Amino acid sequence: MLYLLFAPLADDFQVANLFRYITFRSGGALMTAMLIAFVFGQPMIGWLRRKQGRGQPIRAEGIERHVIEKAGTPTMGGFLILLGVMVGTLLWADLSNSYVWIVIFVTAGFGLIGFIDDYQKVTKQTTDGLGSKLKLLGEFAIALIAVWWATATATANGMDPAVTTSITFPFFKDFLFNLGPLFLVFGCLVIVGSGNAVNMTDGLDGLAIVPVMIAAATFGVIAYVVGRVDFAEYLQVLYTPGTGEILVFCGALLGAGLGFLWWNAPPAMIFMGDTGSLSLGGALGVIAVAVKHEIVLAIVGGLFVLEMVSVMVQVASFKLTGKRVFRMAPIHHHYEKKGWAEATIVIRFWIIAVVLALIGLATLKLR
Repeated sequence: MLYLLFAPLADDFQVANLFRYITFRSGGALMTAMLIAFVFGQPMIGWLRRKQGRGQPIRAEGIERHVIEKAGTPTMGGFLILLGVMVGTLLWADLSNSYVWIVIFVTAGFGLIGFIDDYQKVTKQTTDGLGSKLKLLGEFAIALIAVWWATATATANGMDPAVTTSITFPFFKDFLFNLGPLFLVFGCLVIVGSGNAVNMTDGLDGLAIVPVMIAAATFGVIAYVVGRVDFAEYLQVLYTPGTGEILVFCGALLGAGLGFLWWNAPPAMIFMGDTGSLSLGGALGVIAVAVKHEIVLAIVGGLFVLEMVSVMVQVASFKLTGKRVFRMAPIHHHYEKKGWAEATIVIRFWIIAVVLALIGLATLKLR
C-alpha cells in the first residue's frame, strides 16, 4: 500500500525514493509485524483464555508432565502471527505483484483450515479436530490453485514455460528437470508437506517458531537474489522475475515470529496451534515453489523433514512389525522420554536449524 502511494513520488521527494527499495520495505514490514505481535499479544492471550476456558486439550497418552504443566494454555496464537504478517505485508509490499498475493492466499487458506481444526478441538475439548482426510483435501485444493497461479505468473513475467514446470537442483547450475503437468502435483506435495511438517514440529514451547523464522529469513534472501537479474547471473542461479518482492513477506513473517516468541517462550503463555503451524509451513512451501528452490527447502527445513519422517517411520514400523523405532514420535518427544529437558531439546533443535540454513544459503554460491 505504502509502495503504491509513495513510489510514484520518488522523483519529486527524495524521502519517497526509499519506498522503491525492497530491503527498506522489508525492514518496515518486519518492525510493523513485530510491534503488532508485541502490542496485541497480551490482550489476545487474555481474550483467548476467557473464551477457551480450559485451553488446548493435552493428549493423556502423551508426555506426562505436559498434562500438568501445559494444561489450560490457550491455543490459536497463530492469529497473532497472521495479524502481524498480513498487516506488515499489505502495508509495505508492492500489491501489484502477483507473488505477494499467491503467498498471502496460501498462508490465509492454510490458516483457515488450522483455525477450524483448533476450534473443534477447543469447543469439543478433544485432541481430534478436523478429520485428516478433509484437512488434506482442503490443503491440496489451495496448493493446486497456488502452484497453477505461480507457474502462470512466471510465464507472464517472461519465463520459458518449460522452465516454469522444471525442478532446479542445488550445486548444479544448469541442470533442470522438466516435470511438465506433473509439476502441479510436485508443487502441491511441497506445499502440503511443508505445512504438515511444521505442524508436527510444533510440540514444545518455542520449538517451531524459531526454525520457521530462520527458514523465512533464508528464503527471503534467496527470493531477493533470484528476483534480481544481476545477482542471479553472478551466482549462476535461475532468474525468477518478480519474486524479490517476497522478501517483504518474509520480513513480516520474521517480525511477527519474534513478537510471538515473546509470548511463546518457555513457559509458553500461548500456543500457535494449527492456525499458526499450518499457515507458516504452507507459506514456506509456496515461497520455495515460487522461487524454484523446492529441494533447497528440504535442506533449510531439514528439521521439519526429520520430524515428519520420524512419524512416518514410527507408524510404518508399528504396523509392519508391531515395534516402535522411537520411544515416542515426533522425534522431539523421543528425547523428552529419554529425559532431556525441554529447553535442551528446543535450543539444540534451533542450532540444527541454523546449521541447515547456512548449508541452504551455501547452495547459492557452490555451483
